[in-house]
Formats: sequence, structure tokens, C-alpha cells
Amino acid sequence: MLGRSWLVALAFAGVGFGTAGVNAASAADVPPAAVADPAAPKIIGVVLYPGFEVLDVFGPVEMWGYAPGVKVVTIAEHAGPVLSSQGVLVNADFDFKTAPSLDLMMVPGGKGTFTEVKNPAMLDFLRSEDQHTRLTISVCSGAAILARAGLLKGRRATTNKLYFAQLTSDEPGVTWVKRARWVDDGKYVTSSGVAAGTDMALDVLAKIYGRDQARNLARSVEYEWNEDPDHDPFAIE
Repeated sequence: MLGRSWLVALAFAGVGFGTAGVNAASAADVPPAAVADPAAPKIIGVVLYPGFEVLDVFGPVEMWGYAPGVKVVTIAEHAGPVLSSQGVLVNADFDFKTAPSLDLMMVPGGKGTFTEVKNPAMLDFLRSEDQHTRLTISVCSGAAILARAGLLKGRRATTNKLYFAQLTSDEPGVTWVKRARWVDDGKYVTSSGVAAGTDMALDVLAKIYGRDQARNLARSVEYEWNEDPDHDPFAIE
């Protein structure tokens, strides 16, 4: 889905970066790319809907798109252009009926959340796909959609802090965490608002490929990664 830039590819392969840029190395000196863990996700599906938040999607995709052996696909109720909250059209590769089996499924947030929590087609798709995912993930208000589908019942989760009360009030079966950049509860990982999803995505990569690989990747794209899920500058009381 994304072109693999030589800079990020080298970073993921473990080439170091110093103050003068990429360390000098011949092609023979470049270490081999990271080898995907056989248990690592092979297909990552991002579920789109009208009014999704662009950074919720493309922050994590920017990171996951460089993982070895991983294919990122987009899915929506109807394949084709989906209008984001920012007015940008993004093409959905598959509809709910033709989507491939996913190893990792991510639901973003956005103003469209308040429609999707009442959309039976969306909720049914998430329940069905969740039966065979290894990880089910949300960014921002996407947690409210997972919760409405019944997937977070009995789990710890977090969501957008600005709309925290509004998003969580109808889902008492979830232990909602007010102070968290993201919450990892086994199969289910939920992040706080918008940019927090990128931190969470790097943490997922760190679990699969190692923390050093994730740090190299963050550094190569000049991203300051918050590695601590409990360090939440936007926490609410």
C-alpha cells in the first residue's frame, strides 16, 4: 500500500543513524532486513468509514507499512472512495463481503464514530472478523465502536480524552482508563486521541520485531516516540 523508502528500509534493517546522517556503509555492510516472526501479523486491515480521522489511520500505517512480510489493506462497508473528517478521499480496497481474513484489525476514530456505533453492518463485520484476528486495535474514538460491538466487554481500554465521557457512558462493561496513552489488554489494544495511535503502532512493532527496530524506525522518520503507555500528558481526572 505504501512505497518503501530506502531510508526507512535501512532503519528497519538496523542501520544506525548518527548526528551526521546515515552511517557510512557499503551495500555489503548493510545488515539483512528484519525477518518476520512466523507468528507476526501478515495482513493488517484498516477499517474506514465516512468521517474517519486521517492521522488515526496514516500515523499507524506509516509505521506498519515498512514491517517485513506485512501487507496493509483498507476495508469499508462499500469499496472505493471514503471521505475523511478532513475532506480527503481515501480508497477502500475491499468491502465487508470481500475483505480478506485479517491478522490485525484496526478501527480509527473520527466524527463518523457517532454514526458507526449505530451501524449494524459495521458492528457485525467487526464481530465476525474479530473471531480470527490476532490483534484487534482502535485509535481514538474507534474504541467506542469496538465497545458497541461487544468486543471490549470485561476489558481495559482507553479512548479520546476530549470526548471521554460521551464515548464511554453507554459502555459500562468496559473498564475505561482515563490516564493512558494507550492500553494493552492482550488481544485488544486501544489508544487515546489521534496522535497516540502512532505511539501505540510502534509499540506493536516493538513486541513483534524488538524495541530497537521500532526505535530505529521512529528515528528514521524523525518521530519522537513516547514509549511509555502510562505517560499521558492529556490525562483527565
